[in-house]
Amino acid sequence: MLYQNRFGHFNFSKALLLGGVCTAILTGCNQSAQDTVSADSATGDAATEMKNVAITAIVEHPALDDVRKGVIDELNEAGFKDGENLTVNFQSAQGNTATAGQIAKQFVADSSDVIVAIGTPSAQSVAAATSTIPLVFSAVTDPVEAKLVPKLDGSGTNVTGGSDALPYEPQIELMRQIIPNLKNVGYVYSPGEVNSTIILKNLKEKLTPLGINVLEAPAQRSNDIPMAARSLEGKVDMIYTSTDNNVVSAYESLFQVAKESKIPLIASDTSSVARGAVAALGVDYYQLGRETGKIVVRILNGEKAGEIPVYTPQALNLYVSPTNATAEGITLPQAVIDNAKEVVE
Repeated sequence: MLYQNRFGHFNFSKALLLGGVCTAILTGCNQSAQDTVSADSATGDAATEMKNVAITAIVEHPALDDVRKGVIDELNEAGFKDGENLTVNFQSAQGNTATAGQIAKQFVADSSDVIVAIGTPSAQSVAAATSTIPLVFSAVTDPVEAKLVPKLDGSGTNVTGGSDALPYEPQIELMRQIIPNLKNVGYVYSPGEVNSTIILKNLKEKLTPLGINVLEAPAQRSNDIPMAARSLEGKVDMIYTSTDNNVVSAYESLFQVAKESKIPLIASDTSSVARGAVAALGVDYYQLGRETGKIVVRILNGEKAGEIPVYTPQALNLYVSPTNATAEGITLPQAVIDNAKEVVE
């Protein structure tokens, strides 16, 4: 169910001619070459010259992997094929911001035609490394707050991309449908990731007037996630997880704590349901990658990054798992299951 967001070679024959006609022949060949180039341009085919697209992600996990796949598939469909007229260089920072900075500097030194940065930390690293090479970010919740762009409708700089920003009202509605007497929400997050701190602030602003408390459990590293989750035991009715990259990359360990402590996990990343969440309402990250790829194609075809608005998805998908719900001590309401796009067993 979809929830609408409110808010070359030229082909000519050789001729062996003598004397003064050679100049005329050469002139004719040059004109033929120009005509061929013009014809190619008119057809809108992908450029025959080799392009270099560099892709980096702050970490590898299903959602970000889907973004990367979507970008590459979109490039391929538009005629930019890796190994033919396109070179794709992918590097993961493995969750390390220092490594993200090194990768960004290397991509700039390589004079990439476009750099695609998946996740806020990687996008911020690339933005700090270049103000000229087009930067297309993806899976960034608030690109303005992250200081990647001054506005969403065209930055006027070398930066644009795709956001995974979610409306909060449908998320809160889902929480209250699953736990009708909801009073305390736990939030495990990385304090160093700007997306996560923004979500924490907004959650408090939205939930406090409803009489719902938000208890935060910061975790600097992925290894700290289980300990952070255990600190919420006996204090919260559920744990809400965002697209925080450290949290998502360690979701199995979070699931283990949720099972042992009987604390339901509700997520905003649909791939987290297969890894332990009882329900998730979020964007389709593969489709976000396709939309990000469309922006890359426009830039490769000559458009300026700063003139392209930031893309934000307009629909959300609901995934649920009755099996995970039972493991975490609750039963999912049938109405929630009936509204799901996918039921994960």
